[in-house]
Amino acid sequence: MRLGSTLAAVLIWSTPVSAQTSPSTAALEAAGMLEEASIALTDADSARDRVKALTGTIQAYEAGLTAMRDGLRRAALREAQLSAELQVREQEVAQLLGVLQTIETIAPPVLMLHPSGPLGAARTGMMLSEVAPGLNAKAQALASDLQEVQTLRQLQQNAANTLTEGLTGVQDARTRLSEAIADRTDLPRRFVEDPVRTAILISSTETLDGFASGLSEISDGEIEDTSADVSELKGQITLPVQGILLHRAGETDAAGVTRAGLVLGTRPRALVTSPTAATIRYRGPLLNLGNLVILEPQPGLLFVFSGLQEVYGKTGEVIPEGTPVGLMPGETPEIGAIMSTSGDGTGTDRSETLYIEVREDNSPVDPESWFRTDKDG
Repeated sequence: MRLGSTLAAVLIWSTPVSAQTSPSTAALEAAGMLEEASIALTDADSARDRVKALTGTIQAYEAGLTAMRDGLRRAALREAQLSAELQVREQEVAQLLGVLQTIETIAPPVLMLHPSGPLGAARTGMMLSEVAPGLNAKAQALASDLQEVQTLRQLQQNAANTLTEGLTGVQDARTRLSEAIADRTDLPRRFVEDPVRTAILISSTETLDGFASGLSEISDGEIEDTSADVSELKGQITLPVQGILLHRAGETDAAGVTRAGLVLGTRPRALVTSPTAATIRYRGPLLNLGNLVILEPQPGLLFVFSGLQEVYGKTGEVIPEGTPVGLMPGETPEIGAIMSTSGDGTGTDRSETLYIEVREDNSPVDPESWFRTDKDG
């Protein structure tokens, strides 16, 4: 059975059309996304551009797992809401069931007998005819709520298999992507890095400013000129990773640090891609910034992404838009953690941070003058 089929079967066969609630529908759609990602992973090895295919596969897995987390969170909230309502209505429910059972067990001839005679029996019949529709409506609503609780519980129980396969699939895709990037030889290069010159530059600089100003010194030979121009994209460039904006440029964080760039909160092991075609001017560790990638979309413009655990590509390569440049740190969450944090919904699962700085002519500028930050990823 393919990824997500178990969860889909539970929802299709155990949930009537009227009970297709938003949480269950969202989880079913997420299972479909993970199913598609699984198929894409199978086909990726035969793709002409394996890096591109695997990048899309990882992004599909990330989107599917995010949607599944949201669907399970909403399912848990809905189940808790229904359970609380049913508990409050417990006495009412007991009385309702008692009345319905009494009506159902009394034989019709007995109902015709009344201490007040035929007139009393007629009045009683009229009262029952007025009350019965309301009782039936309450009974149907109760049955619907009980069915929804049962469906939501089945959804959460069966989601474990879907999550297991999804987490295994995305990890497999990341491994294959790393191998595909290492094997890639078809990208143009503007220069070849001299590791000795790079080491000297790193040891002689104490700031990102100083390092960025000396980037031309790390080349083993001349750096080929480029006429690349992304100025028409200014203000509309998509962020390089799915995340939440934590701090804007110039804002002071909880530690009292003010930065020239912005900070994004991301999920562990999230894939970071190049938002435009660009030259990799540097990739690797630097100062206290951890692993970073410096991209040059056009002459005089640098995008700095720091806080990565793994970095991809070779310095000097010219990469197309959407090319992976690294992975965020952290551990892939266990199923229990995913289902636990799914009840939060406040973004606390974005435990890693990516720092983005934009430099024009070696001076930092507000990244939001280039990047679009009004959409949560």
